Amino acid sequence: MTQVIVLNGGSSSGKSGLARCLQAALPDPWLAFGVDTLIQGMPASMSGSETGIEVAPDGGVAVGSSFRALEEAWIEGIAAMVRAGARVIVDEVFLGGAASQQRWQKALGGLRVLWVGVRCDGAVAAGREVARGNRVTGMAEAQADLVHQGVRYDLEVDTTHAEALECARIIAAHVH
Repeated sequence: MTQVIVLNGGSSSGKSGLARCLQAALPDPWLAFGVDTLIQGMPASMSGSETGIEVAPDGGVAVGSSFRALEEAWIEGIAAMVRAGARVIVDEVFLGGAASQQRWQKALGGLRVLWVGVRCDGAVAAGREVARGNRVTGMAEAQADLVHQGVRYDLEVDTTHAEALECARIIAAHVH
């Protein structure tokens, strides 16, 4: 039985909406947590900090040692919830590609995980980014392909033209 669904995609690729649709499409209750939840939970002093998280004017993202330490604890915490019986959908942005996936694989060892690549054309994601109004312009385009480099998936969906509910149904069909 699948215990964790990891959605990896760039900013504005539609992961959060997809996670909500998955919660509605799956028969059992699933918790959903995104990397944005982690960032929002961090102290404000870590935003724009060399040891925290910095977003460049062009949308590039750099993370430091304090961010990594809190991220590791967060990942382990999610793994602990799953081991305690919760089913979890993770909405992630693997800025480090394969290295990011490996951090999750280590924490989720022994659990049944469905790895899902959420692709979206960079230009379409950039349009969504502008419409949202709460992102640094350029982030979506910069991350569209970067986050998938070296990452291995069980399944990929493309939200460029497909609606979130349609993609959620495809993913739900692979949850056993």
